[in-house]
Amino acid sequence: SFLLGDELWLVIEYMDGGALSDIISKTCLSEDQMAAISRECLQGLDFLHSNHIIYRDVKSCNILLRTNGSVKLADVGLFVQLTPEQGRRSSVAGNSGWLAPEVVTGQPYGPKVDIWSLGIVGIEMLEGEVPSWNAAPVLAQFLTARGERPQLRQPNRFSSCLCDFLSCCLQTDVKCRWSAKELLQHPFVSSAKPASSLAPLINSIKMKKKKEEW
Repeated sequence: SFLLGDELWLVIEYMDGGALSDIISKTCLSEDQMAAISRECLQGLDFLHSNHIIYRDVKSCNILLRTNGSVKLADVGLFVQLTPEQGRRSSVAGNSGWLAPEVVTGQPYGPKVDIWSLGIVGIEMLEGEVPSWNAAPVLAQFLTARGERPQLRQPNRFSSCLCDFLSCCLQTDVKCRWSAKELLQHPFVSSAKPASSLAPLINSIKMKKKKEEW
């Protein structure tokens, strides 16, 4: 960052691969691709949570990619800093499709709301769309009371390891929902391929978009 007159300018990395939502709009991702992206996001979330910051806006259009495969969380507009005096928040922030049940139902919440949102992004990567689990607050309250949560439409198509990872993210009981640090040790993530393995996918989608623009 630098000052130019009375303006503060921020210089940020150019993510030439676009947003994850661009990829999802063109194709469903494989388990390996989802695992690599999930790991990169979890590393970012673990850093934020370790510094008592809640991201509050994890969604596919806020996950940016480079053609070399690197993955970054973007848009810090809804970041919130927790303090000893205020260790939880209660204001509603974020996009409804990715909101954790405790946010939708107006309960105090902490960093694990980001984990729920990442689980929703996981389903989105595999199925091409966000589940309509919490489309309305009343529906979310009803489903939460019954202990229900979003599910893959065809779980038998995927490995038990992937399904368990999503289950760890999408626990309606916050105490049972894993933290970012714990999820980085989950076999689905810890055995993920390097971020560079995403480069062919990102570049192929970028080329498709260019051809469509022509």
